[in-house]
Amino acid sequence: MAVKNRWVAIVSLAGLGLAAAWAYQAQRPSASAVAKPAAAPRATVVEAAAVARRALSDEVTAVGSLRSAESVVLRPEIAGRIAAIGFDEGQPVARGTVLVQFDAAIQQAELQRARAALALAQANYRRNQDLFERKFVSRRALDEAGASRKVAEAEAQVAQAQLTRMAVRAPFDGIVGIRNVSVGDYVKEGEALVNLEAIDTLKVDFRLPERYLDKLRTGQTVSLGVDALPERSFASTVVAIDPLIEAGNRAVVLRATLDNRERLLRPGMFARVRVTLAERADALVVPEQALMPTAEGSFVLRVEDGVARRTPVRTGVRVGTLVEIIDGLPEGAQVITAGQIKVRDGAPVSVVSAAAPSGQ
Repeated sequence: MAVKNRWVAIVSLAGLGLAAAWAYQAQRPSASAVAKPAAAPRATVVEAAAVARRALSDEVTAVGSLRSAESVVLRPEIAGRIAAIGFDEGQPVARGTVLVQFDAAIQQAELQRARAALALAQANYRRNQDLFERKFVSRRALDEAGASRKVAEAEAQVAQAQLTRMAVRAPFDGIVGIRNVSVGDYVKEGEALVNLEAIDTLKVDFRLPERYLDKLRTGQTVSLGVDALPERSFASTVVAIDPLIEAGNRAVVLRATLDNRERLLRPGMFARVRVTLAERADALVVPEQALMPTAEGSFVLRVEDGVARRTPVRTGVRVGTLVEIIDGLPEGAQVITAGQIKVRDGAPVSVVSAAAPSGQ
C-alpha cells in the first residue's frame, strides 16, 4: 500500500511539472511576435534636370497683313473714251508711263486754238509796247494789251492741262494689276481702271497690348512668317509706332517694313509677327515640366542630398519648352521633371537621369 501511494505521488508530481512547463511555453512570446525595427521608406524614382544658363529673347507675337509700300487704284479725272492701253497686266512699269490714253482730239484742238490766241495776244502786246515808247498810244492801251496776253497764257495753260488729263500715267514704279476696261470703253469720271502696287518693299501693320508700350521703339527686330512659306522667316524692322492707343482694345499699332526684292511675298498675305523686346545672354532656365503652379504661385521640387524639397520660384518668359527662373534657384541645382505627383516635400528620391534643359 505504501508503494502504491509512492507511485501516485510521483505521477502527480510529474503531471504538475508538465503542466507548469506547458504554461511557461504558452506565456512566452513566439519568435514571430518579437518586434522588428521599422524599415526605412523606399526612395521614389524620379527624373531631374539641372538649372542651366541660356541666351533668351523676350518676345511677343502678333498677327497682321502685308501691305504694299505704295498702292493706288488709278481712276480718270474726266470722262472719256479709251483710245489705247499702254501696259501688260501683272508687269512692272516705270514712273510716268502712260497706262491708259483717252481720245483727246477735242482737247488737242482746244490747245491749238488757245496757243493761236496766245500768239496773237503776244504780238499785240509787243506792238502796243513799241507804240507806247513812241508816244502813239496811252499807258492804258499798253496795260490792256498786257492783260489780254496774260489771259491768253492762262487759257493756253488750261487747255494744256485738259489735254494732259486725258492720259493716265503711273505715279511711281510698280506692278500693274488686272485691268477692268478695254480699248473703246467709255469711262466715267472716277471709275476704277487698274491698280498699281510697289512691292519691292512691303509693310506689315500689327497691334500689341498697351502694357508693352514702354518696351517698344523704332528699329526693333521683327521676325515675320507666312503660311505660304512655312519654312522661311523674313526679317523686318519697326519703322513707326502710332502715337494713339486704340480705345476699343487698348492696343498700340506698329508698322514694320521688309525687303521683298525677290518678290516672294504679296500684299494681303496673312503674317505672324514676332517682336524681340529684349535679349539676355545668361538667363537661368528649367524645363517647363518642372513647374508646379498653385494659387500662391509656382514651385519646383528641388533634389538636395537625395531628398525632395519644395522650393518656391519666380518665373519670367517662356521660350519653347524652357521657362526662365528669375528668383529661387541657383545655377546647377537639380529639379524634378517627372514623377513629382508621387513625391511629397521631404520624401527621399532616386534620380535616374539628370539631363540639362534641351534647346529652345
